[in-house]
Amino acid sequence: MPASRSVVIGVDSSTQSAKAAAVDADTGELLALGRAPHTVAGSAGARESDPEEWWTALAAAVRTAVREAGVPAASVTGIAVAGQQHGLVALGPDGRPLRPALLWNDTRSAPQAAALATRLGGPASWQDRTGSVPVAAVTAAKWQWLREHEPQHADATTGIRLPHDHLTERLSGTAVTDPGDASGTCWYGTATGAYDPDVLDLVGLDPALLPAVAPSGATRVGTLTPTAAEALGLPRTVAVAAGTGDNMAAAVGLGLGGAGLLDHPVVSLGTSGTVFAATRARPAAPGLAGFAATDGTYLPLGCTLNCTLAVDRFATLLGLDREDAAPGGDVVVLPYLDGERTPDLPHAAGLVTGLRHGTDPRAVLGAAYEGAAFTMLRALDELLAACGLDPAAPGVRDRPLRLIGGGARGRAWTETVRRLSGRPLVVPAADELVALGAAALAASAVTGSDPVALATAWGTGTGALLPPVPRDEETWNRIAAVLAAATPTLLR
Repeated sequence: MPASRSVVIGVDSSTQSAKAAAVDADTGELLALGRAPHTVAGSAGARESDPEEWWTALAAAVRTAVREAGVPAASVTGIAVAGQQHGLVALGPDGRPLRPALLWNDTRSAPQAAALATRLGGPASWQDRTGSVPVAAVTAAKWQWLREHEPQHADATTGIRLPHDHLTERLSGTAVTDPGDASGTCWYGTATGAYDPDVLDLVGLDPALLPAVAPSGATRVGTLTPTAAEALGLPRTVAVAAGTGDNMAAAVGLGLGGAGLLDHPVVSLGTSGTVFAATRARPAAPGLAGFAATDGTYLPLGCTLNCTLAVDRFATLLGLDREDAAPGGDVVVLPYLDGERTPDLPHAAGLVTGLRHGTDPRAVLGAAYEGAAFTMLRALDELLAACGLDPAAPGVRDRPLRLIGGGARGRAWTETVRRLSGRPLVVPAADELVALGAAALAASAVTGSDPVALATAWGTGTGALLPPVPRDEETWNRIAAVLAAATPTLLR
């Protein structure tokens, strides 16, 4: 590829790894993908990672992507980071982390979240202000946990960043976030487009500790610092975009804007399972996160903690391959191995019921798939209702779901979602939609063009349509009955 051609880098800094996509900015062709792992530590609800490892992994992944793409470093013109949401990075006077980051799936902050939710007028007021009611995942609850359990670190904190903010600052030297990722903190007002001073007062947080909010994740915030350019092996002239959260970047990669009341509902099967849709409305409902999209429109979302990792754990326990599953039949599994977020059951454990002497282990694994898929699809119904749509109405029930994430490449996942949803599915042909969405943000920072329009032109969200199959109402109703009966116990 000639040096005159523009290559952009989209980084997906997720819970488990950093992935860097080298993308032709003109065509959207994925030239190469670099990867480097992250380490997650903790037990008994704790989930932490060292942000320094995120930086090292990002640099390694970018170098690999550029090398394997076979392009000169001088052809790289822009970079953007999409990061795992909610995590708390507390910085010290030297601008480096004081302690490991508290991750989104760290449930130790559940008591703090519950206490916060009762303040400032209660849950309805939180929804009006921030779009979401505090749960253990959100940054405000994690900051409150740090204040209560590690006051020495809270007192020494001179800056607070989300994971993608921290990496963007390492790249550009600029402390900045975007509306999308900021909306996952519960101290950013989606109604006002600014930090909520009452929430900041409630959690004892000086707004000077927070990054500025750029108009969008595609905003150009600077170029690479000399240190970052050396670490990545790229020119200092590379434009750095503000970046965004991983879910918001996936929406960009799918070409989702806010063009209508509801744009192509999405089910994402990854470490966590999420359901979301782009909309110009500002829906608010209990159990959903009323996120902003990175362009300032809205991305209402439901998130489950237990998705592919939980099902894979069942496969390991049963000694089966992850694809060696059968319909659960009488077996019901609620795979809440790490507590749960939607529904809000942070202290829950997994539950298996309906076993007999003759139960096929493959049916137990299949029931784990069903339990995880049920949780996400029920959250999708709540999302649709919050947007003013009847989930059971024919025109809504017939609307295709876009199935993305690592699980979307698995037969068992795909067939389980088809069976329990009764909907047609579109599985985009492109992999790494978070990184591709970040690449579109990077290209936009270089050219000033609309990132959603770019991703649409690249065709990254297109794929084959899988026709619907009859909805498995019997399995759906069986799981719903078990969850209703078990919820009082799971709440303990």
